[in-house]
Amino acid sequence: MSTTKKIFVTGFPGFLAGRLVERLAGPDVEFFLLVQEQFFDKAMKDIAEISERTGTPAKNFAVIGGDITEVDLGMNEADVETVIRETTDVFHLAAIYDLAVEKELAYKVNVKGTEYVSDLVRRMPKLHRYNYISTCYVAGKRDDRIFENELEHDEGFRNYYEETKYFAELEVEALKNELPVTIFRPSVVCGDSKTGETAKYDGIYYVIKFLLRFPEVFRLVNVGNEDVKLNLVPVDFVVEGMAALSEDENAVGKTVALADPKPLTTKALCDSIAESITNKKSVITPPAKVVEKFLKSSISPSITGLPHPGVPYFFIPQTYDTSVMEELLEPHGVECPRFEDYVKNLVAFVEAHPKL
Repeated sequence: MSTTKKIFVTGFPGFLAGRLVERLAGPDVEFFLLVQEQFFDKAMKDIAEISERTGTPAKNFAVIGGDITEVDLGMNEADVETVIRETTDVFHLAAIYDLAVEKELAYKVNVKGTEYVSDLVRRMPKLHRYNYISTCYVAGKRDDRIFENELEHDEGFRNYYEETKYFAELEVEALKNELPVTIFRPSVVCGDSKTGETAKYDGIYYVIKFLLRFPEVFRLVNVGNEDVKLNLVPVDFVVEGMAALSEDENAVGKTVALADPKPLTTKALCDSIAESITNKKSVITPPAKVVEKFLKSSISPSITGLPHPGVPYFFIPQTYDTSVMEELLEPHGVECPRFEDYVKNLVAFVEAHPKL
């Protein structure tokens, strides 16, 4: 059977990109997977597993050596010509997801890399969709409700990750007038809502691992508060949302916040985790300022496991409007599950895999 769709993906074999490729795979789909040399072995192993699970012929997956920080993404001339000539859909996921990343590296990968990807996309005559994966945190230090059609602001940023993803999104936003673009802004992505599987323990996992150390003792004190909501989304919801809307013509020209429409407060999140482990909630909730001061102290990381760059994200008075997302995903039957309904699966995975 001849293929009808040819998808170019950056960021493979990363966790999100890998899950997305598996979701999109099929006998009539072909992939051009841009892979850095040091990840070739993992990429080939993952492709073999995806091929077996989905029944997609292994020949439908082409691994192309390259790097988004180089002109033409570091591909050889023949690969560049093939990718430009044949690609119908692009998913740009490659980026540095590190809150402590240094400025030069962040700009090189997140901003310049996106410029190089966009330059390639402009030359694709068969392009059906350019899907760019951004983040809700392009909102930086804004402390209000963030609407999906809003981007530019001068409130500043907490780190170079936020700052460079902001400037990268500006680059892609500017292409909406000339190309079929959809921008996705996931909030904090956690593990699979059904299996709990994840590839990295950060974000809410700092709380999970902290409570698992001495559950009956640590659950007594709730480190959250009632004023701040931490927006979490499971990876399977993010993948389903991207897959569905990449095929939906109504999503062309849209920016979509893949976020929980009803996020829990950090206090409620901590209680949900504590209950999933001990069947009991917290007893004491110290003032938020006291907790924040402690988490920023020199002794906190060794006790809580939470590095200082991650502390602000538990105290951001920022919410994300999801009106566009809900309207677009409703016909597809894709909804963000409630954290209370899948937290036990996240915890069970951590218990079964204490180290990744």
